[in-house]
Amino acid sequence: MKQFPLLAAAACTIAVSLWSAPAQAQFAKPADAIKYRQAALTLMASHFGRMQPVIKGQAPYDAEQIKANVKLLNTLAELPWAGFGPGTEGGEARPEVWSDAAGFQQKRDALKENLAKLQVAADSGDLDKVRAAFGGVGSSCKSCHDSYREKK
Repeated sequence: MKQFPLLAAAACTIAVSLWSAPAQAQFAKPADAIKYRQAALTLMASHFGRMQPVIKGQAPYDAEQIKANVKLLNTLAELPWAGFGPGTEGGEARPEVWSDAAGFQQKRDALKENLAKLQVAADSGDLDKVRAAFGGVGSSCKSCHDSYREKK
């Protein structure tokens, strides 16, 4: 039992080092990183799309439901980028993701800024503000897809 504190400390140290390891080290192979980022982006699209009928006036406005979706989107928007490390080229990502890393980062930053605006709008409970901010997020997504996603 005297070794338990040492083992616990060692386990915590290993866990922290894994969380802070470079993203590419967290994937056994490049295909895993591609699957990870695609899954994260699919979830983002799903939660964004769930709000679209409300934005278009095709479904009733439930401020709490919109707020919950936006909060989740903000969390999900942190995930896919770990899957774009060096050596993870492929999937639906164009080579420009890696050759124009600064431009890709700008698109990510714009998405984050627009999601923050959407959060403020959702927190206000004002559907008109939500609609306007929703459009900004949609524009961010489109802009990045137009520049960095393979056309189907």
